[in-house]
Amino acid sequence: MANFFSTLLSSFDKKGRSALGIDIGSSSIKLVQLRKQGARAILETYGELALGPYAGIEVGRATNLSQDKIIEALKDLVKEANVTTRDSGFSIPAGASLLSFIRMPYADDRQLRTMIPIEARKYIPVPISEVSLDWWVIPKEEETASDFDMPKDTSRPTTPEPRMIDVLLVVIHNETLARMNQIVTGSGMNSSFFEIEIFSSMRSVVEQTLDPVMIFDMGAASTKLYIIERGILRSAHTVNRGSQDITLAISRALNMTVIDAEHAKRAIGITTDAEHKNMGDIITLTLEYIFSETGRAILNYQKRYNKNISRIVLTGGGSLLKGLLEAARTRFQTEIVLADPFSKTVTPAFIEATLRAAGPEFAVAIGIALRKLQKIE
Repeated sequence: MANFFSTLLSSFDKKGRSALGIDIGSSSIKLVQLRKQGARAILETYGELALGPYAGIEVGRATNLSQDKIIEALKDLVKEANVTTRDSGFSIPAGASLLSFIRMPYADDRQLRTMIPIEARKYIPVPISEVSLDWWVIPKEEETASDFDMPKDTSRPTTPEPRMIDVLLVVIHNETLARMNQIVTGSGMNSSFFEIEIFSSMRSVVEQTLDPVMIFDMGAASTKLYIIERGILRSAHTVNRGSQDITLAISRALNMTVIDAEHAKRAIGITTDAEHKNMGDIITLTLEYIFSETGRAILNYQKRYNKNISRIVLTGGGSLLKGLLEAARTRFQTEIVLADPFSKTVTPAFIEATLRAAGPEFAVAIGIALRKLQKIE
């Protein structure tokens, strides 16, 4: 999908430096170019390119392209979207990383640098020398005493419980980083960082709030579920179903080609209309598995932290399925919204509706570009 507004958007005032956010997904590449003007992020151009044709398969299908093919596709997209900067950041897919929450005895930063790599070996199925590690200590909520707390029995001695901390462990295979560096070099980009896609999405679609929020990111090959509280990632879960599975189910059940099934899915979506009831039933069957896993992730969080999810934000290309928003609102007893990451940018008023409709697909790319802008003085 080329950006039909790129020429117009690029003709705006050129003061300020630009930043490019690049999201290489399983079925497409998305990019967003922003320009910093004071405290504002001005949208200059954006674009999306399906990867299926580069693998000789249909649009919308997940691929496993060689780095040379990805470089070719990225160069094509950069040209189509009229990109004017090489200063960029790249996302790393969730499937190419490992996020794990571990509990450890309290220690200072110096001690943690020694302890965490040792502890991480329990969670990593490859030698520690083959991966890169990062981690964050998750701050605890302030505990407040209640006027109704019962007094403690001080007549018997007690053994104090060891002070523990929660740590978010992030692991990326060195081969993944080497591959990303080769893509950056081969495409002629100047990338100063890589970022796991969840953190990019958090930046672009989650507002500052104390209440727990879930990001429901439906891609082609999988659906990622993340729970964020007070700006901190608390839970991460991947469901091995995505929008591609819906297309393939339609193709098999209705004896259609995959490309015709993809077109029908996009045109009709979830419907109770008698003429397309079979398609609605097929889509609902696949969604039921995804929704069931989503409900399980929410329930596990509620049990562990005794808190309810205040909102579910739908992102990813799969979330644009017609009827999905309504189906999710029927299934879950909480507020459901479509992500609107372009609202974090300044855009011409007459294309706001277009950008709002496309927004969920560009959440990661916008989040990357926003981080890159923060680095520009």
